[in-house]
Amino acid sequence: MVKRITTLFLLLIALPVFAQLGGESTYQFLNLVSSPRQAALGGKIITNFDHDVTEALYNPASINSDMHNQLALNYSSYLGGIGYGTAAYAYTYDRRLQTFHMGVTYINYGEFDGYDIDGNSTGTFNGSEVAISGGYNYKIPNADFYVGTNVKLISSKLEQYNSFGAAVDLGIMYINEDLDFHAALAVRNLGTQFTTYAGLREKLPFEVNFGMSQTLENVPIRWHLTLENLQKWPIGVSNPARSTTDLEGNQTEEEVGFFNNALRHLIVGAELFPDRGFNLRLGYNFRRAEELRIVDQRNFSGLSFGVSFKLNRMRFSYTHARYTSAANTSFFGLQIDLQ
Repeated sequence: MVKRITTLFLLLIALPVFAQLGGESTYQFLNLVSSPRQAALGGKIITNFDHDVTEALYNPASINSDMHNQLALNYSSYLGGIGYGTAAYAYTYDRRLQTFHMGVTYINYGEFDGYDIDGNSTGTFNGSEVAISGGYNYKIPNADFYVGTNVKLISSKLEQYNSFGAAVDLGIMYINEDLDFHAALAVRNLGTQFTTYAGLREKLPFEVNFGMSQTLENVPIRWHLTLENLQKWPIGVSNPARSTTDLEGNQTEEEVGFFNNALRHLIVGAELFPDRGFNLRLGYNFRRAEELRIVDQRNFSGLSFGVSFKLNRMRFSYTHARYTSAANTSFFGLQIDLQ
């Protein structure tokens, strides 16, 4: 049974493996971090298997009975005045197998000034996108594997243009309770547009991520390691701002080598006191750090840190993520135990 499910999962992965990153597909908001906890650990963490109901927005294999009647609300004042947030809720019908998950991801791009081709003002307009998801997790009998799926309906409005689509996320997670070790694979945004903005059908931001995490035996720390965007190699491109010019005026582009490309797939994070009412989190995103760094200037791009504390039935989370010297982001989260 386990072998059949694993084989089917790998076949589903292989069908749409093609290169997609920022600017190469539509509905890019689907791959933004889903919560302050995930942001604090560097982003795209897929191995948490606990009360964190927002985790299932990124990896449906993480859906479990500890999420029962948990409601999470998260918000971020993102770069350039963009605001986005997520909401998630889970309900366990049968504590052995039947846990269902519902989620919303929303982004508002703000207000813009519009002009026609002659430069005449046409007033203001805005843009927003939303995805509504439903998820389900299943534990493979007599095994340490969990599989899950999310089905997402996606709506996008950018000025006068509208688009509607749907996507599926697939996840599988291995849990070794003796070692408190988790390993997971998430295949995200397998889908299509049903209606396009202006007659041109675009690809969705397909993504494959693999992660591992473990709580140390004698130290209250859980480490996280994620390999992101495994569907594409190389992931890095040369930055024109980093080209060099010799005395004769010849320009040499930045060279992105094998090791640099490999590092850009890596995200690392650590959580102090992961099982308690108060914990600290720290993460580092190598791709963000490399792509946003400024030559000859230290700005700590890629670094993120956060804190979480619980008061009665409510858990508050906050994260600060460094992007550039001029643009950093804060994430706020509230999870309420409705039991």
